[in-house]
Amino acid sequence: MNNDESLMKRALELAIKGSGWVNPNPRVGAVIVKNGEIIGEGWHKKFGGPHAEIEAINSSNGADLSGATMYVNLEPCNHTGKTPPCADAIIEHNFEKVFIAMRDPNPNVEGGGAAKLRAAGIEVNEGLLEEDAKWLNRFFIKHTSTGLPYIILKMGQSIDGNIASSQGESKWITCEESRRRVHILRASVDAILVGRQTVEVDDPNLTVRAVEGHNPKRIVLDAELSLQLSSKVFSDYERNNTVVFCSKRAINSRKAGILKIADVNVVACELDETDKLSSKKAVEYCGRELKMSSILVEGGSQVFSSFAAADLIDEMHIFIAPILLGQGYHSFRALSVNSIDKAPKFEIKAISQSDSDVQIIAIRRNSD
Repeated sequence: MNNDESLMKRALELAIKGSGWVNPNPRVGAVIVKNGEIIGEGWHKKFGGPHAEIEAINSSNGADLSGATMYVNLEPCNHTGKTPPCADAIIEHNFEKVFIAMRDPNPNVEGGGAAKLRAAGIEVNEGLLEEDAKWLNRFFIKHTSTGLPYIILKMGQSIDGNIASSQGESKWITCEESRRRVHILRASVDAILVGRQTVEVDDPNLTVRAVEGHNPKRIVLDAELSLQLSSKVFSDYERNNTVVFCSKRAINSRKAGILKIADVNVVACELDETDKLSSKKAVEYCGRELKMSSILVEGGSQVFSSFAAADLIDEMHIFIAPILLGQGYHSFRALSVNSIDKAPKFEIKAISQSDSDVQIIAIRRNSD
């Protein structure tokens, strides 16, 4: 790895620090170098706050930045949103070079920031560690280009593919390290989604606890609003962070009214051909109306199956514990695949040891 790549890698490392806090904006980091020395670093810290480029400039403590080089993993913006254009600040400080990992897919920016810098006489180099940058901001790329959130399925299962025993017991199939990694995932997304049965059986908090990070919104699919009002997602201090999707026939019920008074967001959703809540319609609403760029789907089997059948899965994190559960609840027990060529297909992105478990990250395979 040459020095330019090392410095861009540092920008990517800084960008990760904004995970969860900046959504649905991209994760961006910036490094400023002059005379071979790093004199400024920054990252986008929170939605609506200064962008990484401005944070890096401010961290230089008033140093003369003329002739300096900036490394930034996303093209600097050239439009006014919640903050002024970063390209203007770079020009004003007389930078000599800017290395950009990837162009901004936002149509308000794409290519415009780089063009503005070049027009001002700044040397712009694009594409350094581009694939790494695209992976880091895969949530932002999908949401910006389609209006839909990036969907990750997380499952903890036995080595024979079960997420619960035959009696519905699931605590704890996986080890403590795997659960810690799940909390890292939670802290990086906009929302966690579960079905009615998961809340009914486990009564989860669906918050971030094992690591530092923000609490994502909590989405519950409960067609007839049959869950108890005492469920943690409806009654704890984070209840105003909960969205529950129900059928159109349940939206005007007394329970829906009580939930709304309790500050829970209750949303009517269309049913699919099996007379269950449409996962596709729920996801579309989350992306376009609630501006969510990423959702972590945590269960259960019925929800996993519906997301697979609707071709909504972008990525899966599968934590496999070295135990056998036999006639338990299979991860995709409600998914029916009639032929191999019609099976949802994925590519293995990474495999790692998670203490006593194995973690597999798989991503959607592009159509041939």
